Amino acid sequence: MKIKTALISVSDKHKLYQILKKLRKYKIKLISSGGTYKKIVSMGFECIDVSDYTNFPEILDGRVKTLHPKIHSGILYKRNNKKHKKTLKNLKFESIDLVITNFYPFKKTIDNNSSHEKIIENIDIGGPTLVRSAAKNYNDVIVITRIDQYKELINELELNNGSSSLKFRTKMSKEAFCETASYDAMIYNYFNSLNKNINDAPKKLILNANLVQKLRYGENPHQFGAIYSNNENFKLKKLQGKDLSYNNYNDIFASINLAKTLPKNRGVVIIKHANPCGVAIDKDNLQSYKSAVNCDPVSAFGGIVSCNYRLSLKIAKEISKNYYEVIIANGFDNSALRYFKEKKNLRLIDSSKVNLGENNKIISGIDAYLTQSNDNFIFKKKNFKVVSKIKPSRKILNQLLFSFNVCRSVKSNAIVIAQDNKTVGIGSGQPSRLDSCTIAIDKMNKFKNYNSEKVLVAASDAFFPFVDGIEKLVQAGVTAIIQPYGSIRDKEIIRFANEMGIILVFSKTRHFNH
Repeated sequence: MKIKTALISVSDKHKLYQILKKLRKYKIKLISSGGTYKKIVSMGFECIDVSDYTNFPEILDGRVKTLHPKIHSGILYKRNNKKHKKTLKNLKFESIDLVITNFYPFKKTIDNNSSHEKIIENIDIGGPTLVRSAAKNYNDVIVITRIDQYKELINELELNNGSSSLKFRTKMSKEAFCETASYDAMIYNYFNSLNKNINDAPKKLILNANLVQKLRYGENPHQFGAIYSNNENFKLKKLQGKDLSYNNYNDIFASINLAKTLPKNRGVVIIKHANPCGVAIDKDNLQSYKSAVNCDPVSAFGGIVSCNYRLSLKIAKEISKNYYEVIIANGFDNSALRYFKEKKNLRLIDSSKVNLGENNKIISGIDAYLTQSNDNFIFKKKNFKVVSKIKPSRKILNQLLFSFNVCRSVKSNAIVIAQDNKTVGIGSGQPSRLDSCTIAIDKMNKFKNYNSEKVLVAASDAFFPFVDGIEKLVQAGVTAIIQPYGSIRDKEIIRFANEMGIILVFSKTRHFNH
């Protein structure tokens, strides 16, 4: 199919020159509008303004430019249809064989915290309409929707002496519909975001994400794996090391989600198989790391370290005493980067640009998607109630809140034992809460990362249905416990706590993590 006429209307005008040069080589007539027309002319290329082509002015402050029968008839008519040919001839319309367009920067406008009015004005109408027309008529028309396709188009024109193959047009059509679907999804999701009621479920779930990387495989070698992001500029920055695996990403997300909830520039999280195996907060960053790894140094081996502070050479050397898959930090000193450079396979991730978003958690099931909002609940003291006779000091209450915060990142059923803002025993993922207590206690006693003369606190992600779990913790030395309320045996639990002479705090919220 010989290309005679091209319509170009782009918001992003980068890299236009090379494509225009190639179109001129093959004597392809150019039609354009607004800022694109001015840009093309300023670069020394002949071009027809859309208004001159249609003999109809731009109206409504530029909202209506290319929305004209002459434009869309030229794109949509079937070249091998005699009736269509006759219609165009009678109307004195011409064919448009190539459409190059990209859309108003809707996502960028949102990210810049623009006003609602400006955001609405950046909903592109003409561009997507042109694309849909051209993509539908791919049998006769090429549609280009991204700058990274310019090189492909140039190669196609050179290969076919100014023409194109059906295979190429089909491919571009598929990608064009992907672009319009993605663009519409952004707009739809923006309007959904205006509704602050998290309990409202939209009638349709539309996922909009760009491929970041195809992974070697998924959780296991026989499974396919890939990572997508709804952010065009994926904010996890890998500074060095091997490609990240599916399991790496899963652990990275778990570690950052927890690390970002800890006091800034003080916290360390060590993750293995998406479970914390050590968490600590200290004013001394080196001690934060040491305390985190000492909670369970065996499980930490081959895991992921996430520091919510900038990593120094001193800490880098300490971390290097153990084997880890990934090191995450809010930036790295140059000396630390030079030191790690010798460990070529070690992945270093800069998470300084990452913020905890409002994206929903989505799990695919049998012909269905299970979705929920992320558990980003911010703990406040008013959300907790002391139900025991013995009241906690401010220090002990803060310890309880620390352990409860860590607990919500541990796979359910979850038990976390802590002391002085560091975990000393973690029990995770057991069908029985009592078994989780046993594991947490066993780990604590195995590694003895605590002072027997200081207060031990414990947190449970849900209520204790029986006193046996609490009894086990008390026998291990725990003297303060935090748990959600809601058991039919809450009164029995409170009575037992008072008999044992321990502190018991109830949370108004539950924090399962499956």
